[in-house]
Amino acid sequence: MIRREGGVFSFVVLALLLALLPPGGFSAWTWTEGLRWTYLFLIAMSAVFLLTPASAWLAGLIGAIDIPSARKMHVSPVPRIGGAAVFLGFMAAIVRNQQFSREIYGIMLGGTIIFVLGFFDDWKGLSARTRLFWQTAAALAVTFFGLHLSLPTKLPFGLAISTVLSVIWLVGIVNAFNFMDGIDGLASTMGAVCALLFLGIGWKSNQYPLSFISAALAGACFGFLRMNWRPAKVFLGDSGSTFIGFILGCLALYGSWATDNPAVSLSTPLLILGIPIFDIIYTTVSRVRNGSVRSVKEWLEYAGKDHFHHRLMKLGMSVEQTVGFIVVLNICLGLGAWNIRHTASTAGTWLLLAQSVLIFLIVVALMILGREVTGGKERSS
Repeated sequence: MIRREGGVFSFVVLALLLALLPPGGFSAWTWTEGLRWTYLFLIAMSAVFLLTPASAWLAGLIGAIDIPSARKMHVSPVPRIGGAAVFLGFMAAIVRNQQFSREIYGIMLGGTIIFVLGFFDDWKGLSARTRLFWQTAAALAVTFFGLHLSLPTKLPFGLAISTVLSVIWLVGIVNAFNFMDGIDGLASTMGAVCALLFLGIGWKSNQYPLSFISAALAGACFGFLRMNWRPAKVFLGDSGSTFIGFILGCLALYGSWATDNPAVSLSTPLLILGIPIFDIIYTTVSRVRNGSVRSVKEWLEYAGKDHFHHRLMKLGMSVEQTVGFIVVLNICLGLGAWNIRHTASTAGTWLLLAQSVLIFLIVVALMILGREVTGGKERSS
């Protein structure tokens, strides 16, 4: 009965996707009604619905299976190249939209490099040095196509500084999302929520290319949740989590968040991606202080249960409750970014930033409580 229902569902989704792809019809209607983002969202989501079971089959065929261990949360083997479905679903929507610019070509190229890197890491396993090299190469590819942090043009060596900071930003977000992928449904849900926040701000400010990319990513993440929600039947793997992080990092660079207010321009993407950024910074500082990490190589390879989601579970939350709580916090920060972007008052901007700081203080308190539950020093197992 389950297989029959799954077959019927897949048939319905396939019919929907085939109806969406040709020009005219619903596609043309979304253009005329100003709802193009819904069209791209549905294409990406439908494609991932269909491709996720195929990615699980491929994982079994090539042996890309995540085996349970003491440092992992799952108790049975799970396919781990679900990122292939997310990547292909996202690209299908972007290609179908047929709206390309130099920056979008850069995002597609860099995203492809990140996906292929993650795929081989999930399949064969790659060294930390190899991963860092190709992550940097992907980030540099994006900057080559003109996507980088905006700095004052008269700043000495402005372009070089902008390029370096952009590479650091992208590599950091890539690994932040990879570290977030520790429990069922968290990275894909966070990817969808962050993308929707970028979509909302972009659409409201008439940044339509930004909205189109955000909609494609949100749809791909939502489509993957069908088989990634607890108990997960397929994992994103590095190919998925790093790809989602990379595209979100590119969206932060692609958007125009404020023309005359540096505080708003800087804070908007930082708040939307605040939880992953905070998690990677906090755990890195903690690991360096307690001696668990002494080099970049060790930082990339370290696999401990000291992330925000792990500590919430140590406080007694279930996986579903942990995902829900983190998402609610991220939405609160995202709504703060939305309000900061549209507030006309400087005082109001700083009050909203103060509110965001209070949210981060709550996160710090929960991280400390979660650490104390295990008796202080975190274990790498």
